[in-house]
Amino acid sequence: MKRILTSALLWFIGSTPSFALTFEKPIRLEGGGEPVRVESPGYAAPCWADVDGDGLKDLLVGQFRNGKIRVFKNQGGGKLAAGEWLQADGEVAEVPGVW
Repeated sequence: MKRILTSALLWFIGSTPSFALTFEKPIRLEGGGEPVRVESPGYAAPCWADVDGDGLKDLLVGQFRNGKIRVFKNQGGGKLAAGEWLQADGEVAEVPGVW
């Protein structure tokens, strides 16, 4: 019984189609007509989230230095607004570092 199960399993694994995944060509994102850039030393942490509640995911890019987050609001049609620092109570928000 073990031999039949092993043979069937090996046949199934061997019969699965093999294909290579490919990525699209990279593109440079722009916000407000300018390339999206990060501060030095450049340890960015990008993610997408609907910050302003308009149903469109905005690009958020966390910065290594001072724990700031730049928000590029989604304008629809693949366009992003110029980046602005995330603010809390009218001041640039900073996430405290762990070191």
